[in-house]
Amino acid sequence: MAQVAVMSPDGSVKKIDRDSKESLQALRKLSALMLKAALKQEFKGIRLGEAVADEDGFHVDSDKDNQQVSADELPALEDVIKGLAKNDAKVEFVEVALEDALAEVEADPYSSELIKESAKDGKVAMYQLGDVKAVADADILVYGDVVKNLRLLSVAGAYWKGMSSNPMLQRIYGTVFFKKDALEDDLKKRQEAKERDHRVIGNQLDLFFVDPKVGAGLPYWMPKGATIRRTIERYIIDREVADGYKHVYTPVLMNLDAYKTSGHWEHYRDDMFPPMDMGDGEMLELRPMNCPSHIQVFKHHIRSYRDLPLRIAELGMMHRYEKSGALSGLQRVREMTLNDGHTFVALDQIRSEFAKILKLIMSVYKDFDITDYSFRLSLRDPKNTKKYYANDEMWEKSQSMLKAAMDDLNLDYYEAEGEAAFYGPKLDIQTKTALGNDETMSTIQLDFMLPERFGLTYVGNDGQEHMPVMIHRGVVGTMERFIAYLTEIYKGAFPTWLAPEQVHIIPVNEDAHGEYADELAKKFKAANIRVVVDHRNEKMGYKIREAQTQKVPYTLVVGDEEKNNNGVSVRKYGEKEQNEMSQDAFMNEILADIASYSREK
Repeated sequence: MAQVAVMSPDGSVKKIDRDSKESLQALRKLSALMLKAALKQEFKGIRLGEAVADEDGFHVDSDKDNQQVSADELPALEDVIKGLAKNDAKVEFVEVALEDALAEVEADPYSSELIKESAKDGKVAMYQLGDVKAVADADILVYGDVVKNLRLLSVAGAYWKGMSSNPMLQRIYGTVFFKKDALEDDLKKRQEAKERDHRVIGNQLDLFFVDPKVGAGLPYWMPKGATIRRTIERYIIDREVADGYKHVYTPVLMNLDAYKTSGHWEHYRDDMFPPMDMGDGEMLELRPMNCPSHIQVFKHHIRSYRDLPLRIAELGMMHRYEKSGALSGLQRVREMTLNDGHTFVALDQIRSEFAKILKLIMSVYKDFDITDYSFRLSLRDPKNTKKYYANDEMWEKSQSMLKAAMDDLNLDYYEAEGEAAFYGPKLDIQTKTALGNDETMSTIQLDFMLPERFGLTYVGNDGQEHMPVMIHRGVVGTMERFIAYLTEIYKGAFPTWLAPEQVHIIPVNEDAHGEYADELAKKFKAANIRVVVDHRNEKMGYKIREAQTQKVPYTLVVGDEEKNNNGVSVRKYGEKEQNEMSQDAFMNEILADIASYSREK
């Protein structure tokens, strides 16, 4: 097997297999350094920030106010990099005195900051490629002659070190592989990802937008996106109420002391917004979790064993302190609404309630046509005493109970040590995204800790007080992330029951057929079918194409024949044929489509 020479940040060199993940990462690090060299060569005086290699490729940040690089210039930069590769480019390891290293980048505040941060004992370990030096912070390939299958992908904005309080830089993204076919496969996947990107589709279909000027990570739902969300929320609430849940509304603000009691302040503080001082000693906190709120609902009354299991659910709004650099469309936001639920049970009810929750989740998956998922039992890492609540007996009991519940259901699962919540183990249901990546969709968590910390009790049939066990569960996670997932899975072509616009009616001639189109729309609306009549003064072909572009499930064209026969000409999304149908026949078809959650009948 072919090997390549890789240099470590201490200057040592070793040979590793070219087909390993480590060698690909080192290749990407070298490509990032070569991109820096190309930028230095082509843009005199350019100021450079971080050069990062990761699982997705590599990128280099630079100061856009100093030297702007356009997307049109990327092919030329690629040629410069490939020219460096042909000219026996080789990485050398050098140790430079801090003063000398800073003197070389005197006019570059970003490189200066990186150098200062990496200095040890007055020296800086650096990689040198020709006249370009960069901090040695990761393994790097030594010889540049293998940098052939490279593509610079795009230019985007990025805050320096991912913090919105820092200057906005420009970021050049790239990808590279040892083999040409691997690069071609990657580019195909990226094109597919772009076509499925919920941010792109959300803009095309006018579903939502995020504007950093009014709040990064805070989505605004447009009417179509709000319709999809509202349909899902109504569906979830109806399913949960039918399953015995009591739906509540609780405030998004809570006294900070509650989060200190729960342990969220201790374990989760970096992901919470700063507390708000109300001026009288009261400190309020935007909630990052709904658990303490539902605990207050439980505590509001004296509870009996006859009340258990007590199932409390809410579409609860939460806030997380996400850094600007981590925000992404609907997938990573600062405000989110969680399909949340907490069940309070007696010890002997855990297995049956766990099974009931899991059956609900799998039934919901069926309605959304989610079929590719697996079960991960997320356990604590007993060595990590800082992250996890210190009670070995509790952990052993709760983890064994979850395993037993899964075994009762004869379901395959795999174990993941270190993935548990700080207060208890959980079952994570891992789904595959449209691009084949793993994502946690649903969770069921067993919790002995919070009931103890909040002093929860119920009166048993023996007249004595007992502590309940708390089961946390989320069926589809947050509305934001779930809709992002569905948008990419469906590629924007939502099934009829979810589609914001289910029927688009186009009159052939406005004067002759507009009134008939409106009569049809009125009939459909009475049956709770979402319909739009296109009265615009545009050509019919244009209207039909736009309905297809907007991915409306059913487009109806009505002219003389349809009006005279009380019929419609039906064209389904993605099909070229049009079928003549009576009003009643079409009504029966679409209502059956909606009632079956658009599954094949």
